[in-house]
Formats: sequence, C-alpha cells, structure tokens
Amino acid sequence: MLSNSKSVALLIAAAVSIITTSFLSLVNGVPAGGLIVVFVLSFSSTYILTYFTVDVFIFGQIEKINNRITRMKAEDFSFVEEDNKAASGNPLTKINREILTYARTKQQEIDELRKAESFRREFIADISHELKTPIFAAQGFVHTLLDGAVKDKNVRNKFLKKAAKSLDGLDRIVQDLLTISQVETGVIKMELENFNINELIQEVYDQFEGKAEKKDIELKFDDFCPTDLYVFADRHKIFQVILNLVSNSIKYRKEEQTFVIASLVEHEREVEVILKDNGIGISEKHIARIFERFYRIDKSRSREKGGTGLGLSIVKHILEAHQSHIMVQSKQNQGSEFSFKLQKGRPYNWSREG
Repeated sequence: MLSNSKSVALLIAAAVSIITTSFLSLVNGVPAGGLIVVFVLSFSSTYILTYFTVDVFIFGQIEKINNRITRMKAEDFSFVEEDNKAASGNPLTKINREILTYARTKQQEIDELRKAESFRREFIADISHELKTPIFAAQGFVHTLLDGAVKDKNVRNKFLKKAAKSLDGLDRIVQDLLTISQVETGVIKMELENFNINELIQEVYDQFEGKAEKKDIELKFDDFCPTDLYVFADRHKIFQVILNLVSNSIKYRKEEQTFVIASLVEHEREVEVILKDNGIGISEKHIARIFERFYRIDKSRSREKGGTGLGLSIVKHILEAHQSHIMVQSKQNQGSEFSFKLQKGRPYNWSREG
C-alpha cells in the first residue's frame, strides 16, 4: 500500500485532516460547513506538501539509488558524470552521491582494464612477431646445415654467420625487454653521479663516427653549446638514451646530406638536452605512439634498417626513472627534435644531502 509517494501522502493527509476536524468539532459554535472547509483545506495542503516531500526527498532518491545499483550490476556505468550540485543534508542524497563516486571509480578502473587488455593483446602479438623472425631465420640456417650443407665449407661459414646474426638480434630484443622491465619495477636503481654531459654526447658521436662518415652524416654541436656543463644522473643510462636517439637519427636519414645537432641549454636547476636532425621526420598522427613498445611507423622499412623497436620505449622509461620526460617535435620530411631535462650537477662528486 505504501509503495509509492501518492499512497504515503494520501494516508498522512487523511490522518491529519481527520485529527484536525475532530479537534475543531469539540469546540462549541463551529458550524458543520466550517468543519468541511477545514477538512478540505487540511487534506489538500497536507497532501501536496507530503507528496512533494516524500516524492522528491525519499522515493525519488531511493529510485535513483535502485536504478544506479541495477545498472552497476549490469556493468553499465554510462550514468557516471560530474556532479556539481550543492551539498545537501539529505542522507539519501549523500548515499546517492557515494554511489556515484563509487561508480565513477569503477568506471575508471574498467576503462584502465580495457586499455590494459588491449595493450596486452597488441604486445603479445608484437613480441611474438619480433621473436619469431630471428628464431625462424636461425632455425632455417641450422636445419639447412644439418641437411647436408655443413659439408660445403663456404656455405657452412656463410650460414653460420647468418644464424649468429639472427641470434644476436634475438639477444638484443631480450636484453631490451629486460632493461624496460627492470627500470619499470625498480629492480635497477639509478646510480646517480655528476658528469659532463657534453663529453658524454661526444662519446656517443665517436661511437657512430665510422657509420656517419660512410653515410655522409655530420654529427655536431651547435655553435653556442657549452663544453663544461654537468648533470646529476645515471651516466650509463643517459648514455643509452642519447645512443638510441642518435641511432634513430642515423637510421631515418634522408638520402642527401644529413646532420645531427646537439644543443645544451642551462636553466636554474636543470640542463636541457636537445638533439635535432634533418631526417625524414615523423607525421603528427604517429608522434603520440612512437614511445610504445614495438611501435613502428613503417614496419617493413624499420625492419630493413634493423633494431628491436624498443629503443624509444627504453628512452621514455629511463627518463621517467630520472623524474624527467622526453619531448618531441617533428614534421614529415623536415626532421625531428627530441629534448629532455636533467638535474644540474657540479664538476665534482656530491650527494643530495651535501
């Protein structure tokens, strides 16, 4: 009977009207017509007030709660939206808002799980393909030798070198994956020290000197780059960051003369490292994804040039471990610019406490 606001309002209005009319009937001199008017006014005003109060503040809120719980059971969180209403003392309204907050949190968790699941499927597909390529290549060379080619010395040496090259590529993929995993989980701790960042970049340039000369690539510093600028970071890992960035600039060069320019900008507490090239560049639609594992802009061309597809992902994770992040500006056929900041250091060893 009391399953809705109308029933409750009718019952309360009737009770209030009867009690009010009965009380007035005990007073001498009140005519019957007056009692009827009092009954009607009392009933109607009580009904309207009670109906509005019960419907809006009780049954309305209960209905919202029930509706949201039902949709949550069905894993439908589409009702989740920002609630900017003023604070209310109604306990049912507070419960409703608690449910809304809970639902919003669950919706975020579901969205994250969906993204993680999508990433997991994509990652498994990518890593399966990346591992399959060198494994199948090495397997083919070895089986060819076992089938009799091992007796031919020239063929044997040629196939063994190719098999070794494929296995080296497999090892690089595994080592890069281990590096990312260890940095993410904190297994590898940062060995922070003061070092000259200019000298470190020069070491990377020296490592690519032979390859750069063969491909007519100029590795240089800008004209105003300071030569005596120190940072406080993990030297080995920052070397790996710069190595990967310069390596990419060399891989994705233009056919004409290419250059890679390093710049260092000193800020109050940080040193900004900038590496710029005039290579083939990156289109805007790819920039947001180039730091994902195994993501390749041109997969066929990337594999021809070698590499594991993990270089930029390693760069991202190493810099995040330094509380920094990598920035990129690039236009197709106009080159790319990568930059990041490191804590400024001193030309001698010192601790954070010192």
